[in-house]
Amino acid sequence: MNDNDPLSIVGQTIAEKYRVERLVGSGGFAVVYRALHTIWNKPVAIKFFNGLSSAPVDQREQLHQAFIQEGALLTDLSSETAAIVQARDVGTFTSPDGRWMPYMVLEWLDGLTLEDVLVRETRERAPGWPIHEVVRLLAQAATALDVAHRKGIAHRDIKPANLFILGDPHSESATLKVLDFGVAKLMADNTQLNAALAMTGMSVTSFTPQYGAPEQFSRGYGATGPWTDVFALALVASELLSGKPPLEGDDVVQLAFSSAHPERRPTPRTLGATVTDAVEAVFSRAFAIRPSDRYQHVAEFWEALEEASGERRARFTTQRVSRATGATDATQVAPPNFGMPAASPAPDRSTTVDAVTKASAQGKGRGTLAVVGAGAAVAALALGGFFVFGRGGATPAATEPKPKPKPSVAAAAVATPSALESAKPTGPACPERMNLIAAGQYFQGSDAKDAMAAEKPAHNVSLDSYCIDTYEVTAGEYKACSDVGKCKRAANDVDWPNITPAERKIYAPLCTANDPERKDHPINCVTWEMASLYCKAQSKRLPTEAEWEYATRGPDGRVYPWGDEPPTEKHLNACGSECVAWGRANKTPLEPLYEADDGYPTTAPVGRFAAGRSRFGPHDVAGNVWEWVGDWMADYTKEDKKNPTGPETGTRRVIRGGAWNGSYASWLRPSFRYAQDPNATSHGIGFRCASNPNP
Repeated sequence: MNDNDPLSIVGQTIAEKYRVERLVGSGGFAVVYRALHTIWNKPVAIKFFNGLSSAPVDQREQLHQAFIQEGALLTDLSSETAAIVQARDVGTFTSPDGRWMPYMVLEWLDGLTLEDVLVRETRERAPGWPIHEVVRLLAQAATALDVAHRKGIAHRDIKPANLFILGDPHSESATLKVLDFGVAKLMADNTQLNAALAMTGMSVTSFTPQYGAPEQFSRGYGATGPWTDVFALALVASELLSGKPPLEGDDVVQLAFSSAHPERRPTPRTLGATVTDAVEAVFSRAFAIRPSDRYQHVAEFWEALEEASGERRARFTTQRVSRATGATDATQVAPPNFGMPAASPAPDRSTTVDAVTKASAQGKGRGTLAVVGAGAAVAALALGGFFVFGRGGATPAATEPKPKPKPSVAAAAVATPSALESAKPTGPACPERMNLIAAGQYFQGSDAKDAMAAEKPAHNVSLDSYCIDTYEVTAGEYKACSDVGKCKRAANDVDWPNITPAERKIYAPLCTANDPERKDHPINCVTWEMASLYCKAQSKRLPTEAEWEYATRGPDGRVYPWGDEPPTEKHLNACGSECVAWGRANKTPLEPLYEADDGYPTTAPVGRFAAGRSRFGPHDVAGNVWEWVGDWMADYTKEDKKNPTGPETGTRRVIRGGAWNGSYASWLRPSFRYAQDPNATSHGIGFRCASNPNP
């Protein structure tokens, strides 16, 4: 193998339009080449994931589709801000020696990573950066993360090597782009990809220990999420201000200890930088050990830092990129706003703890450690981001020697052209206010000792990609549908088997359909058929039970939609002190889930509990109202399933998610399932819709 051309493709043309010019870099999982787009006459970078060349033949199409979806997501993100590297194309390729692999085409960047800048400045013994330069430069990273966080996506590996700078980093005109966004994190969650990697002795990981938050080393601190990016971005900012590495340690165990050390938080003053009390206080909160004590989204963190530092000129903007011209226009972005089962098991407050991965590999530059699986080299984007051009950056195109063109690669090296464009030719994959859930697999149900019989046994389910509503359908949305005759009018009464007159009197006033003051609350008091008809009127459908659970929990087996930390009044609308008081006033005793007041005695407006949303973006998947799903209730079996839809007939329809009067944490687990007469109209049951992605 030629170290300067490991795939033996320099001078050849890929997909009839990318003429490969030279190798940029290589790692254990991928190689990156510079190529010329022969139609546009513009340079691009092509990343070949040669680590997947040993994937079984019968899994290759699934892997290809996963890359198309991941590339489409990266395209979505980069279309909203110029601060995220752009994906241009994806495809599959067979090298001249017969190795099959997916590839991704990305924009070409000339410049340096922030890692390279810090290495140079450390060597030159340069002082730490002034606060105004840190806020100005990293505001662009914060903008990129804000775009992703508003879509329910966390990066989880923010570090200097993944921040690419075009121009003088200390100048007003410096441009920053976030790398390693669409593929590495999503690949870490993609079970098909991980299964294929396991067969090659490799694994995908999603963070670098020198910039790891406590929850990345141990799930005992909670789940990862946008707050993890807050911690990492604060580490980078603290390092710039001080000129010192923020976490202490030479191996993973030491770094894990440093990340969660309660008596040494890596704030600017701890590292020796001079900052105001207000700035230090912002960093102190950003470095809180428990995720729930931190800023929950990067916009909240960056707004506070700008306020504390007086750097109001670095306000957030989202730069929308023109696909035709490459030009951008900036627009101001506001920070994101942040009756039922008779018996249930006692509250479940258990958490799971991941052991710290002990295997590590020494990286380049400042000794960056990369957590890897047994037998892996450096996982995912092993080159320190999409592109690493060496300490001096890439040579400008005008001064580079042009390789002599060679004939296009024929049958020995076949690529699929324009797969990314064909995946999404006319617009977003999902309608507005819906989240795209990429194809994946997970274990539906639970084998936990305290799980109910209906949750057992856990069994593997594979799903194609789909869209699901970000919010529960509101009373106002439903009324608009019924007002034009497309939906049946919602009831102002409650009804279910064996209901008592007292229950009718107590709960009927809670129906939201015709209450103008609750038009942004979830619709309730609708039957299963009414919910199904509403979704059909919107060219949607009710989600299957398997789709609902996967959108709520993802593949990692988390205890609750937001992670493993116990539920609080910040996570959801359930039974707190306000609910208990409502029950006492209405002579219907209720048990509290938590002692605090969540602000809503009964239903709440949708989307008010951002801390409790699912990792994939949907809000209120726990609490507020139970949700009808498409399936009839039936016992699980152990067999693996593909896109299950439940039995064809039954007597009760499944409901999921718990409601405002929920008293037991076990009701909030994504695996918990209950069922109700499909003709019931309850104050505690609503719904959300799903659909297939646009072709």
